[in-house]
Amino acid sequence: MKQIEVFVDSVYNRAGGSTKEVKELKAELKSHLLEAVQDLKAQGTSEQEAITIALERFGGESEMRSLVDQLFKAQKVFAKRLLQTALAFLVVTSVICGGLWAMDESEMKENVTVVDKIIGTENTAGILEGKEAISEDAKEKIEALVRDHNQILNLQVFKMTDVAKTSETGSVYYRVDEAAPAYKVGKSPSDEKNWMLIKEEYLYDNDWYVQLEAVKLFAFIPFVLLIGLAIYATLFTIWASINAYHHRRLNTGWVLAFALLNVVGYLVYYLSGRKAMV
Repeated sequence: MKQIEVFVDSVYNRAGGSTKEVKELKAELKSHLLEAVQDLKAQGTSEQEAITIALERFGGESEMRSLVDQLFKAQKVFAKRLLQTALAFLVVTSVICGGLWAMDESEMKENVTVVDKIIGTENTAGILEGKEAISEDAKEKIEALVRDHNQILNLQVFKMTDVAKTSETGSVYYRVDEAAPAYKVGKSPSDEKNWMLIKEEYLYDNDWYVQLEAVKLFAFIPFVLLIGLAIYATLFTIWASINAYHHRRLNTGWVLAFALLNVVGYLVYYLSGRKAMV
């Protein structure tokens, strides 16, 4: 039935799939058409009339070609959107992690600035510099500093003589847990199990020792990175697997390469395909 073969070839003439996929689809369409022709012939219809009726039932050449073109175009668009979404997750994850890191660095520097204002530096006098005790005015200034910095949850000021200890070998170490603070200010109770909490200790002169507890945004980065990269890797693996399927090269080995090696795995797949074509 040459007419049916010509019809099937014309329908898939511009199909964008792989050779194997197009061949399978052509065979399936041809099988359906032949089955329809046989059914019509069994009802007493001549072969030529049966072929004509079968082709008309399938919508004609132009309509079938349009449907096939739309099918393969939709597949290409889906694969493209999949890759775009995967790259978008990668970019967004990188931006979020970079932003968290930058904010954390900025707040750590602010913490140092707060302590500098309390104890003082070589070039700037601090609130407590040169003082033997913490006055009410000094307490108000320290409290205002802590209040103006949201990342600082608790701050304690110790007399250096209360925390400094000398070992038997003569080395100096510091035991904050054994001393009572000369002054402390906080926004929330201390929670040793808080994974976002960081304790910072500063020793600037011979008189005062400052310890503060602050929120550390850096603790979020591993979670954001893990989730973002997992989504990206999954979408990329699906996209690469679809491409491999259309090129008749999909197997378990390539899927594992895409999943475990990501871009490197796809690059190996791509280069090996080009080499095979040479």
